Amino acid sequence: MERVQSKNLCSFFVNPKACIGVIFGTVAFCFLSSFAGPVFAEDAGGEPRWHTVHMRVTAYCPCAKCCGEWSDGVTATGHKIFQGDRFAAADRRYAFGTEMVITGYNNGEIVKVLDRGGAIKGDRLDVFFNTHEEALQWGVQYIDVKIRG
Repeated sequence: MERVQSKNLCSFFVNPKACIGVIFGTVAFCFLSSFAGPVFAEDAGGEPRWHTVHMRVTAYCPCAKCCGEWSDGVTATGHKIFQGDRFAAADRRYAFGTEMVITGYNNGEIVKVLDRGGAIKGDRLDVFFNTHEEALQWGVQYIDVKIRG
C-alpha cells in the first residue's frame, strides 16, 4: 500500500488490489465500490493500527464431527495443521493472514486467520484446538478481539 501525506489534514492511500481512499484523522473513506472489507487508518509509522471488535467466538478441532468432509488436516489456506497450532477461522471480510489477539486464547499472543467456515458470518470467529475436548472446554464466548488492520 502506498501512502502519500498531503499538506492538508488528511492522507491519501492507494492499494491497487483494493481501493483508493482518503484518511481524515483516523477515519478512512474508500472510493471504489468493488472494495469488500473494512479500511482502517495507519499509525504514523505506516503500520496498521489495532482495533477491537466484540465477537462471538466458538472453537473447533480437525475431527470429522467439527469439520465434516474437510477434516483432512489442511486449512482453507492450504496450511497443514500440526500439534500445538493456534489460528482462527473467520468471515471473508478478514483476509487470510489477518492478525488477531483473542482474549483467553493462545496466551494472549497473536494468531492469524488461516481458515474459513460455513457458519462463520459477521462478528464471529472459530478458534482452533488440536483436540475435541479442548474445543468443547472453550464453548461459546462473547469477548473482545483485537484486530490489526
